[in-house]
Amino acid sequence: MPDFWKDCGYGLLKRAGDGRLVVTDDYLRAYYQRPELAPVEESCAAERALHASLMAEPRRKVNEREIGAVADADARENYRVMMRFRDQLLAAPTLEAFYFDLFRRDIAVPPDFIHHTVQVILRGLLDGTDDALQARAAELFFRPQRTTVKDGAVLLADDATVEMHAAAGLSGTIGQLLKETQTPVRTVELDVLDGKNSAEYWRRDSRFDTVLNLNPGRPGCAAFARVLERWIAHFHGTRVSISSVREIPDEEWVWHVGLDAEATEMLNEIYDGGDVEEDRMKRIIGLFRAEFPDPSALRPEISGSAVFLGLAAAADGRLRMKPQNLLMNLPLAQRT
Repeated sequence: MPDFWKDCGYGLLKRAGDGRLVVTDDYLRAYYQRPELAPVEESCAAERALHASLMAEPRRKVNEREIGAVADADARENYRVMMRFRDQLLAAPTLEAFYFDLFRRDIAVPPDFIHHTVQVILRGLLDGTDDALQARAAELFFRPQRTTVKDGAVLLADDATVEMHAAAGLSGTIGQLLKETQTPVRTVELDVLDGKNSAEYWRRDSRFDTVLNLNPGRPGCAAFARVLERWIAHFHGTRVSISSVREIPDEEWVWHVGLDAEATEMLNEIYDGGDVEEDRMKRIIGLFRAEFPDPSALRPEISGSAVFLGLAAAADGRLRMKPQNLLMNLPLAQRT
């Protein structure tokens, strides 16, 4: 099976008996080697000694006196942030428990560290898969996307990659997504993944330079639904079947979860009887129906009902998914 996202550090983790991920010394060392902490030519002796001691003993206690001895103010703050993050990681039994607690206890963690944690968890969930479209769809969980519509096709490209390609003046789908957002997009065969060329992803998995078609009925949309199912099952221990829909029937609409801030706001407004402008409605790029085979998985007053999920782009075309909403906002009878 393909080994993908090699740089995320998944291979440095261990698995607990329940399949969840356990932090190791080598995983911590990888964090210490990040640019924010790795010594540079200008680093003082105290900074170099602190870094060397952590590489030797990644879990050792670090006191404020040691950090205060570091000459550079930015380096001192970076060490304080890293030590708080490390101590929170080690206080949790698994990486998943750490991530869940971020939103139950409002733990302050740098966004980049949160996104990286999501990526590593997803890498574990997808371990052994040969479905490249699921791997590409999983990128939505931890990397902002840029959306565009061409001939009715909803296309998603990595936001940072779009910016980079546009700045470099490159052509093809990704460059055009930024430079000509309001005009027809010229596609290159291997830019937009589908069922026929999806294996191309394995060659480019760390470049984040492929485009996903999220239209209902397309393989990319189905792959995104499968990743949503895996995510919910992994964190909540309950099976769920998710399919794309074109609209939410009024008579079935009893609960919804926005998968990002924009979708949450719009779905709340509509559910409460408000009017959403047509231009805003067009930014809803995905609606999904989640059904739970076990009726007891949901609260008694919701049991037997479908839960609807929404995905929407912001006014600037960016999509910033919030996978934590599936941890906190589903009407489950209990959470694991």
